[in-house]
Amino acid sequence: MPRQDIIALYIMRILVIEDEHKIANSIKRGFEQETWATDVAYDGEEGYDLASTEDYDVIVLDLMLPKMPGIEICKKLRKAGNHTPILMLTARGAVGDRVEGLDSGADDYLVKPFAFEELLARVRALVRRPKETQSSELRVNDLVLNTNTFEVKKNGKNIELSRKEFAILEYLMRNSGKVVSKENIIAHVWNYEADILPNTVEVFIGYLRDKLGNDLIHTVRGFGYRI
Repeated sequence: MPRQDIIALYIMRILVIEDEHKIANSIKRGFEQETWATDVAYDGEEGYDLASTEDYDVIVLDLMLPKMPGIEICKKLRKAGNHTPILMLTARGAVGDRVEGLDSGADDYLVKPFAFEELLARVRALVRRPKETQSSELRVNDLVLNTNTFEVKKNGKNIELSRKEFAILEYLMRNSGKVVSKENIIAHVWNYEADILPNTVEVFIGYLRDKLGNDLIHTVRGFGYRI
């Protein structure tokens, strides 16, 4: 399970565009510890292609990239009407560089080297929702999920879930009453490179039903699931 001293706002999908493989892979591992599905692109062209065609909650974007620089990516996304929050990373900390990044459409700026805890805090700040949706407890009837302690209780009894089971259940509960497709579940719980088939979702829904009972998660044939 992710560390319990860090509050997860909600299940997220993040794109990291960073050409230094060691840094990119370290960020990816750290985000996945938080149950955030994370895709990585190692050059600007690949990063722009993903950012412009996939749905992300946050983009972590390096300033200096091969094939297409971060400033150009940011400008092109904003010009196309893409308003996904962008956190720009750079080894250049001069005021002029920060201003250029922010003026290109970035929402925040972090200078390398940085503490991973600060990166997490800045990402959480970028996606922070209005207070009425920030509660750490989600409730559906007698089911309670706590995104702070990563505990799930039904009728007051603790239910042990795997990381993926927890992530799927959280996504369903945040969309309580709505029909959620298998494709949406895959997009929000797994990263882009994961070779996940729709029947994988069925398997995890089966696991959840075994642990939570069959009366909670309903199948809407041809469309998906509703809790």
